[in-house]
Amino acid sequence: MNTVPANPLHARDVRAFLPSRDFDVSKRFYCALGCPLEWEDEDLALFSLADAKFYVQRFYVKEWAENSMMLISVDDAAACHARVAALVESGLYPGIRVAEPRLEAPPYDAWVTYAWDPCGVLLHLVQWNARAGGETAEIVNTR
Repeated sequence: MNTVPANPLHARDVRAFLPSRDFDVSKRFYCALGCPLEWEDEDLALFSLADAKFYVQRFYVKEWAENSMMLISVDDAAACHARVAALVESGLYPGIRVAEPRLEAPPYDAWVTYAWDPCGVLLHLVQWNARAGGETAEIVNTR
């Protein structure tokens, strides 16, 4: 049997790099969404969210942007929908969209609000308590 150590890389952090069609609009969007901007230079901005961090970069390829996704675990998918809907209504962030929260079947088995950032990155705002009667649901790898 081939076993892999629990943390073979001894990793302490994982950070995604997200594209932006308009760097300034994307930075403002993520700040308005509630992600504090920790650092920036001309081409890169570092945001924090919960115990994680991610970068938004001044770089855009349509196919990459529209195939990028980020899952964010939240306490209330409906409240997230309302927050993003207000940002859509503001007209300050061209290109953002949001879908009504919906109950997704496994592997999510959770309420999910889908939102698109200003360049098309799909955000999965996931509330992990849908069918479990208030208990936390988890994604299970069935492979």
